[in-house]
Amino acid sequence: MGCEEKEKECAALLKSCGLRLEESSLEWLSRNELEHLGKALDHRPKSLRGPKIAIALAERLLVVRTREGRPGRLKANKVQQTFERRRGQRNIVLKARQMGLTTWVAARFFLKTITQPGTLTLEVAHTQEAAEEIFRIVHRFLDWLPDELRAGTLRTGRANVRQIAFPQMDSEYRVVSAADRNAGRGLTVQNLHCSELARWPGDAADILAGLRAAMAPEGELIMESTPQGVGGCFYEEWRKAGETGTVRHFFPWWMERRYRSEAVDRTSLTEEERALMSAHDLKLSQIAYRRKIRADFRGLTAQEYAEDEESCFLASGESVFELAAVEARLATAPEPVERRRNGELEIWLPAMKEKHYLVAVDPAGGGSEGDYSAAQVLEMETGLQCAEFAGHVGGLELARFVTELAREYNGAWLVVERNNHGSGVLALAETACGYRRIYRQGGQAGWLTTSVSRPAMIGQLDAALVESPELFQSRRLLGECRSFVRLPNGNTGAQSGTHDDRVMAMAMAMAARAEMAVRPRR
Repeated sequence: MGCEEKEKECAALLKSCGLRLEESSLEWLSRNELEHLGKALDHRPKSLRGPKIAIALAERLLVVRTREGRPGRLKANKVQQTFERRRGQRNIVLKARQMGLTTWVAARFFLKTITQPGTLTLEVAHTQEAAEEIFRIVHRFLDWLPDELRAGTLRTGRANVRQIAFPQMDSEYRVVSAADRNAGRGLTVQNLHCSELARWPGDAADILAGLRAAMAPEGELIMESTPQGVGGCFYEEWRKAGETGTVRHFFPWWMERRYRSEAVDRTSLTEEERALMSAHDLKLSQIAYRRKIRADFRGLTAQEYAEDEESCFLASGESVFELAAVEARLATAPEPVERRRNGELEIWLPAMKEKHYLVAVDPAGGGSEGDYSAAQVLEMETGLQCAEFAGHVGGLELARFVTELAREYNGAWLVVERNNHGSGVLALAETACGYRRIYRQGGQAGWLTTSVSRPAMIGQLDAALVESPELFQSRRLLGECRSFVRLPNGNTGAQSGTHDDRVMAMAMAMAARAEMAVRPRR
């Protein structure tokens, strides 16, 4: 159907239920009239002259809390209007903080829920606190609807801290935290909003996959977040959006009209500031605000107040490794010559006669969730990465697998971290598997990672990535390096939603190889 036909249909729909959005005629809407509006939400007929009906209806019907803390009619800002104009069926939004996008998505999906029968809307926030704040927004929409509408067609059957049900419309609105792994399970979801996806806890990609599986074929998906470093689920979704048919939306901080301060003197402008003003038609008051946020947020400015689609990722997350070196190697890293165990084991260089090898193992518990058990195979003489494994195995299964791998690589030295689960794997490798060439440290089997040895291990790996990037073959390892960051508690590790098992196995492999190089081999 062409645009002209859609406009005619939309105008006919509105005319058939006698609605004029600019008049006070919304109190007595019947289910039939709400359905007519639901069919027309995404149209912008000439007869209405202006924004899409979704925006017009939201501004006429919905109430938000203003910046002054008082209730007021929703008035779509530039970011909200731009998103609504460009929006597709699947969307990903990279944005600066407090742009009003979360409020608009809640408004859009609320309107769809109350005007399209059989709709289930699911909002997934990164924390329980954030989920509760989003639901307060939705409850405010409901509470300020006309009394006649709330008592009639939109009378609620359930309204609590997690969901609102509209029995007459057979529709429901739910808000949950990403920490709830059962979110979406057993449901058919028409509208899915993934809020602050970069900050979801645990395995965000796995959670998102489960939610996508719950979506109806014609469902609408909106993923949005401020950036948090290179790597992780949100970064990968943003990077692959072109391949998946997802519409990218980028909203830099200057699109928010409130982000202004008292204008600076033009003579004080730096070359960078002049270039930014010229490229984006910025005002002196916006440059003044930029100086203020740079003073307040310092290293987090690019993360919280994004200015372009690349530097906001590279400058956020406080990466431990030299990202330029990691990215350069990622561009040239080879494909493995062989994959086994459904891709869990990748091999680039098979074992060669008369060469000596090392197999370093970072064990995990072996469950289907959480950390992976990881193993790295290095050539002893050069330190070249030959093979890599990562999988949800532990105990005897892991002990059997790594000893078989060590035997395949000419009876390699087996270096197993003895922290936590490792002591059991070591015992099984020696007893049940009968493997004898096991690395010992201070007379005790296995490698011990401590608060002293860990920083040295990571530093050695960082230096090798810069000085000898050709040693590293695994794209998965390099991907983990991108998202290995300095954490708020001062430690280092995987940023939220990512893993560092391959990184730690490689750091241990390199440290053990270096130690063995200066002591006699048995």
